[in-house]
Amino acid sequence: MYKTAAIGDKDSIYGFASLGVNIFPAEDAAEGIKILRRLADADYGVIYITERLAAGMTAELERFASRPLPAIIPIPGVRGNTGLGLDNVSKFVEKAVGSDILS
Repeated sequence: MYKTAAIGDKDSIYGFASLGVNIFPAEDAAEGIKILRRLADADYGVIYITERLAAGMTAELERFASRPLPAIIPIPGVRGNTGLGLDNVSKFVEKAVGSDILS
């Protein structure tokens, strides 16, 4: 069975623990990359990552984009929304249906 994790600043991901999600605080991209690599090799099927952290990890996230697992899902943090999550949804929809239906 696959596990679920959340990576980001502690304030943004702390609530996920009450849902049974394993939390991994990371304050910068270098720390986030180390954690992401470790989780990807440890049977995590879904990894939530705060948008601010993900913004500094774009090259690393692209390495995982073509892999079926883990699914890496950007989420807004308590410090605000960067729009990265919505942009990713738009890309996935366009890829799935062959055109941008959200515009």
